[in-house]
Amino acid sequence: MIGGIFPIFNKEIISTSAFDKEPPKVQCEGFDWRVFRWTQAVIFTIEEINNDPALLPNISLGYRILNSCDSPTNALRAALTLASGAEEVDVTSHCPPAVTAVIAEAGSTQSIAVAGIFGTFHVPVVSHFSTCACLSDRTKYPTFFRTIPSDYYLAKALAALVKHFGWQWIGAIQSDNDFGRNGILAFKEKVEKFGVCVAFVASVLRTYTRDKFLEVVEIIKQSSVKVILAFAAEGDFYPLMQEIVNQNITGIQWISCVAWITAPRPSTPEIYTAFGGTLGFVMQKKAIPKLKQFLTSINPYTDPHAPFMRDFWENMVGCTPILPGNTGTEATLKRCTGNETFMNSDHDFFDVTELRGTHNVYKAVYAIAHALHQLIFCKPVGEKPVTLCLNLSEMQHKEVSKSLQRVNFTNHFGAEVYFDENGDPPANYEIINWQLINGKVHHVTLGNLTFAANGDYKLSIEEEKIVWRTGKTVPTSVCSNVCPVGTRKAQIQGKPICCFDCVPCAEGTISNSTGAADCTPCPKEYWSNERKDKCIPRTIEFLKYQEPMGIAVTFVSLLGASVSLATMVVFVHNKETPVMKASNFELSSLLLFSLFLSFLCPLTFLGKPTVWSCMLRHTTFGVTFALCISCVLGKTIVVVTAFKATFPGNKVAEKFGHAQQRIIVCSCTLIQVVICALWLTSNPPHPHKLFTSSNNMIVLECNTGSEFAFYAVLGYIGILAIICLILAFMARKLPDNFNEAKLITFSLLIFCAVWITFIPAYISSPGKFTVAVEIFAILSSAFGLLSSIFAPKCYIIFLKPEKNTKKHIMGKTIN
Repeated sequence: MIGGIFPIFNKEIISTSAFDKEPPKVQCEGFDWRVFRWTQAVIFTIEEINNDPALLPNISLGYRILNSCDSPTNALRAALTLASGAEEVDVTSHCPPAVTAVIAEAGSTQSIAVAGIFGTFHVPVVSHFSTCACLSDRTKYPTFFRTIPSDYYLAKALAALVKHFGWQWIGAIQSDNDFGRNGILAFKEKVEKFGVCVAFVASVLRTYTRDKFLEVVEIIKQSSVKVILAFAAEGDFYPLMQEIVNQNITGIQWISCVAWITAPRPSTPEIYTAFGGTLGFVMQKKAIPKLKQFLTSINPYTDPHAPFMRDFWENMVGCTPILPGNTGTEATLKRCTGNETFMNSDHDFFDVTELRGTHNVYKAVYAIAHALHQLIFCKPVGEKPVTLCLNLSEMQHKEVSKSLQRVNFTNHFGAEVYFDENGDPPANYEIINWQLINGKVHHVTLGNLTFAANGDYKLSIEEEKIVWRTGKTVPTSVCSNVCPVGTRKAQIQGKPICCFDCVPCAEGTISNSTGAADCTPCPKEYWSNERKDKCIPRTIEFLKYQEPMGIAVTFVSLLGASVSLATMVVFVHNKETPVMKASNFELSSLLLFSLFLSFLCPLTFLGKPTVWSCMLRHTTFGVTFALCISCVLGKTIVVVTAFKATFPGNKVAEKFGHAQQRIIVCSCTLIQVVICALWLTSNPPHPHKLFTSSNNMIVLECNTGSEFAFYAVLGYIGILAIICLILAFMARKLPDNFNEAKLITFSLLIFCAVWITFIPAYISSPGKFTVAVEIFAILSSAFGLLSSIFAPKCYIIFLKPEKNTKKHIMGKTIN
């Protein structure tokens, strides 16, 4: 005996009595002719097996088929009924045997309930339509088998389909049961590996009120997704389809699971307006020979005790058959005449060209028959001699279950019994394009793939990949558009990974491909262009002769050098005058020569830095300024000694002659020369590339090498200047018209002010302006010395010759 549990009625109605003591009544309505065809496939297959002398010879199969009303509760009730054998039987019939195996159920939630019950009794259950991967758990459901692959493979196929079309932002609708929840969970697990985000997951169920379906419609309308996967049973999803059509929601690419892509109810012109072009995977279809003749020969008068025959007849013919024991007085429809027939009917019930679920039922019955044959005869079908090796009375359900695990008759029937995920063969699905032509779903198979008969879609196989050839434009569905070149993705807090902003790359970084997650830094000597998509060589920056600043520096330097030479010529020409004699002609000439060299020093700071120019610019500057300040120091000492000589008996002036002055100048300058020599031998200045992170330039500069030596050179010049300033300040109030000390004091104040402000400006100036600051300090201090010390003398020589007398210089002229 083979049991069967099918949702022949797909809607459960529970009515409560006015009296609380009476239990609620459960009624089923909504006759499903497709499921009824499944039950007829069981009867047809059993008759075919019983007429086969090679399969189960001398053993007849029977059946007991119950209705589950597409409800887990009713499915559980039916399972307990089959397991216990509690059902009234005809008193004229012999005692029926216990149920050996059960074909159940269409829904995964119902199968979970049924498999849990029969697993306790070791009764094997073979499902033809339950795809939930959770049923592959052999510890929970040790006797559950199926002739349809689990959702593990369907989820994998759907994820590959989504990846192929580049959909990254999709929605999902699930049946609010184990089938839908586990299916979407498996799909999300697979699809998230490809970087695809699921925007929302909405739940539907046939028992929901209309308000809940309207809530799902609002979610769809408010979402930006253009692709939605419906992982739901046909009965659960159909009410939502109607609401979507009523509200004229179009422009969505729908993806279907196995459950509804070929179901009859959605295949109407009304539904097609919103769901035309739906893509989905379906089970492969197979032909069942002679099934159509069997279906068209169904007649309640031939077999009045066939299960659910009266309900089928009333729904198909529209009249109530008068059967033995039934007078028809309670019938709500007209009474049949008995001459009705289906021989020329064009109803979809008799269309055997799209046998998918029906063929799975066919395979399930044969799987049980082959398992029983191998168990009873200890040999597969077709091997002779056929002798019993097991007494039928000793056969146990556990043995039948173990025998089912060994059944594999793919070559003969194109069938396979699926066990768990490790034992399942690869899923053999077709892709179908949901098209409606003349009221029916049509497609043309190409290998394992199909395309629409009207040519809107063209699919083919290339290296086991789906290739979209021509036809309709595939919609794009993304939360955020792909970031263009020059930008990178920036995740939006609180949103899925597919939702992001496109942020321009930072300076010095690029992204030369669309959809870049990060920007790539440019090599050290390169910088990003304006579009931030290419690295270009940085601009080399240094103080050039031909640029405006370089021209100005050259002009001022040459001007200062020229003025110094001109002043020297004036001094040579007037060296015998009292002013020149009072100014110490030798030291003044040497000072003018050092100022001449100081004015030429800035020229070494111009141009591209080289090893020699870097060493020359700092050492030349240090030595020439040391010579300059040494000369000023000598002049200051001469002034002080001259002041001391006015006191009686003071012989300092006699001991401080020209020789001593030369020694002071040479010795002070020599110390600076030694410092510079040590600097050049230990860690000399050298060319250096300064890479700035804020602009696209490479600054070529002279690195000072030893910072200590650099500041030692400056410090030594500063010490000489401070000594000069102190001595000149002491002699600033000479009692005559000789104001040399005042001039030296003023010039040194300018010198010290320039170099005191130079240090912070030098440190804070960027790029080539560091060099400009140093040049400014050199020129300013040189002009300060030149103008302060020598300008008054030239003024007397050219404009006040009457003051160029010894009496005036000594302060003895009477006004």
